[in-house]
Amino acid sequence: MVSNLIVLLVAVLAAAVLFSRKLQTSATWQATVTPLASIIGSGFLVSVPLLAGEVGNWSVIAMTALVGAAYLIGVAIRFNIRHAEPLFAGSSGSRISRLLEELSHLVLAIAYFISVTYYLVLLSNFLLNVFGIANEILADSITTAILAALGGLGLFKGLGMVQRIEKYTVGINLAIIAALLGGLLWYNGHSLVQGSWHLGTGDNHFNLHSVRVLLGLIIVVQGFETSRFLGSQYDAITRIRTMRYAQWIATAVYIPFFLLMTALFPLQGDETGIADIIGLVGNVALVLPVMLTIGAIASQFSASVADSIGSAGLIETLSGKRISMRHAYPVIALSAIIITWSTDVFRIITLASQAFAIFYLVQSAVAFSVAFEKRDLANRTGLMCLFAGAAVFCLCVVLFGIPSGN
Repeated sequence: MVSNLIVLLVAVLAAAVLFSRKLQTSATWQATVTPLASIIGSGFLVSVPLLAGEVGNWSVIAMTALVGAAYLIGVAIRFNIRHAEPLFAGSSGSRISRLLEELSHLVLAIAYFISVTYYLVLLSNFLLNVFGIANEILADSITTAILAALGGLGLFKGLGMVQRIEKYTVGINLAIIAALLGGLLWYNGHSLVQGSWHLGTGDNHFNLHSVRVLLGLIIVVQGFETSRFLGSQYDAITRIRTMRYAQWIATAVYIPFFLLMTALFPLQGDETGIADIIGLVGNVALVLPVMLTIGAIASQFSASVADSIGSAGLIETLSGKRISMRHAYPVIALSAIIITWSTDVFRIITLASQAFAIFYLVQSAVAFSVAFEKRDLANRTGLMCLFAGAAVFCLCVVLFGIPSGN
């Protein structure tokens, strides 16, 4: 089948580039791929069934709005890298700015609890999808087992040894995404030539309820803020530039992806579970479900480990090292287990969105406060309005975001 050959060829070529010595030794690429992997890792997989079921053919508009909102928030984060970090590193900066910064770190540590749950619940659902099983209790049980294992491993051995697989899973996942885009391009082009290309005519509404669901999906474009905490590895200019690159690349992936996926929406059944994209891409090429499943499981596990380490590090710092990273891991695992059994996967997605929105809200407040203090800042008023707008948007996510009705 031609589509299978195209998909495999694109995957091999993409992997060859991604694992080339030039990229692997490039500091710019490494600083770019860390936030990029977070932005398009899990969101890339769950956004299609959720948006397709909620807004139908309006999905590409909805995703454009999400990446646009994320870029607005990213401006605030990049401002803080450039202007707030030097203040906090020294003795400058107002007490309000410093308190807001410390509060944002506490919020992020808690947000990581939820994101770890989010990633591993997705992993369990994709794993069960391999066997054609859709069982929430079984998925939660698998998630609990993985969390217990990570908590124990973190306590006794640390998670550094597990984290080393991240650089491989990132490359594999990006290669699979490139292969999927290549396959979709072929599918759409072939359908146009054959005269069989058409859009679905089902429920393609976009109303206030849809907007609220969209607010609850900001997690699917979250991850760019990781550049904020790479200061020990890269200078401020590199982090600012590469965070911008990551958001540009993610936008260049998400928008064409939704444009090309829209033609597959009529093939989606009444069910819109988070793993339904696996079956949907089987219409493009038979090898894609296997490839996407492997990428999904690997990327979700890697992301959960990364966020566990990030949360543990923040807990250690915020506690003045009274709580070590190793002792923080069981706390993170127990919290995530409680979240897993307290709600369903759709609510977890919204909770994760709201938790990170609170972090972004406080970071936007930090940016506003610092801009207010810097009287000589160019375009100060415009920046303050922008940061206020970002904060209002994040507040709307917290207050009005709701899970998908599916």
